[in-house]
Amino acid sequence: MKAAVIVFPGLNRDRDMIAALTKISGAKPAIVWHQDADIPDVNLIVIPGGFSYGDYLRCGAIAARSPIMDKVRERAAQGVKVLGVCNGFQILIEAGLLPGALMRNMSLKFVCREVKLEVVNADTDFTRGYAKGQIIRCPVAHHDGNYFADADTLARIEGDGRVAFRYAEGTNPNGSVNDIAGIFNEQKNVLGLMPHPENLIESAHGGDDGRALFTSLLKQVA
Repeated sequence: MKAAVIVFPGLNRDRDMIAALTKISGAKPAIVWHQDADIPDVNLIVIPGGFSYGDYLRCGAIAARSPIMDKVRERAAQGVKVLGVCNGFQILIEAGLLPGALMRNMSLKFVCREVKLEVVNADTDFTRGYAKGQIIRCPVAHHDGNYFADADTLARIEGDGRVAFRYAEGTNPNGSVNDIAGIFNEQKNVLGLMPHPENLIESAHGGDDGRALFTSLLKQVA
């Protein structure tokens, strides 16, 4: 798997993502700075979590307008897999690659804890390592993870199988509508999710429930 990690000022989970991709694929991903002119020829583009540009304006709003995002949109249109985690999810929404909005947590507080996720769609290149309905553990760390979409958009997302993960067993940390934790684009080659699977890939982390997302990708794009 040839991967690239996009780095913006203020991100703080890029090293975690680089470490996870390196450990699982055996190859260090390319590091693409937000001011770089292009993205290398890769199978997977990842936008990790953190606080791009200090979360000024709206989370991800400034990063989404970086010229490198034109390249991300271009590659996504060509079928390249794109993964956005936490702030990366916010950036993908602000860039128009995913629908809806991510608002302040209902509690108006930063939430950092482990949650449980239900695998809603296990028939995609991102999720084939799981079983439909499987409950997995995953950490979250965010202040603006409250997913919202209007009724028509929500109906399309649900009807088209574009919900990837839901918060399960009463662990919704932010008030997201329909307990949505992660969604796909129409082609299902772009995934955004608030939880951090890269932080639960081996026993040293306390579990490996996040690992199957990366191994699923590895099998599909190797």
